Amino acid sequence: MASSAVAQAPPTPAPPPRTDEQTLPPVTVTAPAPVSASSETLVPGRDFELRPQGRPADVVRLIPGFVISQHQGGGKAEQYFLRGFDADHGTDVALFVDGLPVNLRSHAHGQGYADLHFLIPETVQRLEGFKGPYFVEYGDFATAGAMNFVLRDVVDENVAEAAGGMFNTQRYLTLFSPTRDALKTLVALEYYRNDGAFEHPNGYQRFNLLAKARATVSEGMNLAAWFSHYQAEWHGSGEIPTRAVRAGLIARFGSIDPNEGGYTQRSNLNVDWSWRLDEGQLVAVRAYGSYYALDLFNNFTFFLNDAQNGDEINQRDRRILAGLDARYEHQSQPFGATLTTTAGFQYRIDAPRVVLARSIQRHQLERVQDVDVVEQSYAPYVKLDLVPLDWLRLVTGARGDIFSYDVRSRVNATGQRLDGEATQARANVKANLVLGPWYRTEFFANFGTGYHSNDARAVISDPRQTALPTARGYEFGVKTRAIPRVEFSATYWVLDLASELVFVGDDGTTEARGPSRRDGWELALRAKLLDWLELSGDTTFSNAAFDTGKAVALAPKVTARAELTARLPWGLSTSVEMRYLADRWADEARQQTARAIATSRWRPSSASRTSPTSTGAKPNSSSPHASRVSRPKASPTSTTPPAPPAPSSAASPYVFDGGPRRAP
Repeated sequence: MASSAVAQAPPTPAPPPRTDEQTLPPVTVTAPAPVSASSETLVPGRDFELRPQGRPADVVRLIPGFVISQHQGGGKAEQYFLRGFDADHGTDVALFVDGLPVNLRSHAHGQGYADLHFLIPETVQRLEGFKGPYFVEYGDFATAGAMNFVLRDVVDENVAEAAGGMFNTQRYLTLFSPTRDALKTLVALEYYRNDGAFEHPNGYQRFNLLAKARATVSEGMNLAAWFSHYQAEWHGSGEIPTRAVRAGLIARFGSIDPNEGGYTQRSNLNVDWSWRLDEGQLVAVRAYGSYYALDLFNNFTFFLNDAQNGDEINQRDRRILAGLDARYEHQSQPFGATLTTTAGFQYRIDAPRVVLARSIQRHQLERVQDVDVVEQSYAPYVKLDLVPLDWLRLVTGARGDIFSYDVRSRVNATGQRLDGEATQARANVKANLVLGPWYRTEFFANFGTGYHSNDARAVISDPRQTALPTARGYEFGVKTRAIPRVEFSATYWVLDLASELVFVGDDGTTEARGPSRRDGWELALRAKLLDWLELSGDTTFSNAAFDTGKAVALAPKVTARAELTARLPWGLSTSVEMRYLADRWADEARQQTARAIATSRWRPSSASRTSPTSTGAKPNSSSPHASRVSRPKASPTSTTPPAPPAPSSAASPYVFDGGPRRAP
């Protein structure tokens, strides 16, 4: 009877359609791409949010073995030290911001000059570090490595911040995102000032503006663009003679010529368009343009050459920079293997006018050199990323680089030929092998050739020399996470650099240098000790010498870094950091030593944005470039301070500014 009753019951009506359904916002899940070298590094923004923000390039210190130094008042580009290179202001380290090149070719002060001060650190989402010439996407200057700063699209919360410290340090910052949905926008403004601990204040002032927008134009098609403007002015105490301090002529924080320093500005426009045709095809095009200006005043030898007016020089650079970077990616499955093929093309044009002049108290006396340059490069490349087995990956590729130079001289008092045209070309090959993972461990083997271009004036003045010297690199390494909550990597590398030309912008002449070899080890560790406590650190060892056996002056030999970061559950964050740079040879004959430097820093919370130690306020001691010099023990002048020098002989016997210098 119960069964019959159930059978006769009317059917249950269908529930009415819901009218309160909501469309949730899309969720994007991202993960870092697989690395192809044990030294390849990805630094997320979380890792450098506690660092002092007075120096934008300070972020690169998190790359193992990367050392930077700021000198001459704060506005000049940093000195970069990496893998046995004293890379001057960027000659052998390629720097990019969202793919826009920072390095400048045929610059008034030094080849590859890379001033990162237009970067606001809080706008950086992550830093991508690629060491060695193994990556086909990177060409010019990417010998020791290439670094790309990726900017964020929005900020979760609008920010207004004011900070201050010793030496009249001030920083004012605001970041806000007017829209965060279909159209993502970001606006950032920064003003920074610091006087340093000098008798003649630096008066360093920096202003930055960034405006960025990103939108989805249609399904699979994205368009992003950003504009930035930067300008700065400063005075610098300059290098000073140790003997002048010992004799009481000047104090340690005094200056022989307080007119050093300068003014600079840079405006950038970067447009990035990408279209994913389907799951296996992607087209991406980036176009960029920059206007750049620099007025730089230096005095390295004081009154050595001109006892009446002094030896101050003025280097001026005005240029337009533009370029295009396009690539097409295609994914396929030949014979069951995963293959990603990339074909790309890169074009760049630099059109600078560079001037070298003698000056006194920032007033021009006479021009030594005044040159117009048009330098263009064309670089097609192809890359293959093949995964035939779960434990085997091969990344290989080749690129060709063609450079054309057109140099016209307005004034030339150096006696060198500086009018003419030239074309130079070279090919580069890359190969990267990845084995594993086994027990959460991968093994890497890498090979590649690269180059850094030489100054257009050097190419025209000596056509017999190569304009694009070869850098040949090898690397073997391991990266493991076999121990829970611990990541460890070890890398051995070798880099051979062929003979090259060096254009000395400080006196407008060319120097030829011979082949060199560099090799070394890198060890890096990252451990999550507790859920709120993390330890990271690295140690590097490198050797650098010319084929003649002479040392590469100021090349780093041993570096070390350790950092302990605590992120407490109630929101307080703090970190303690130590950095070390060992003794280095200060000259090729190994007779002079640049002494070791060890620094430590404690950042009590994420609200502590500035620190006087981040401004390089200690000349001649805290900077690895302006380190104290230890003379040979056999030299009698190393024990007896000389008499106070006359103005005509006030030149320091040891002058280091990153660029090549004639022997004293």
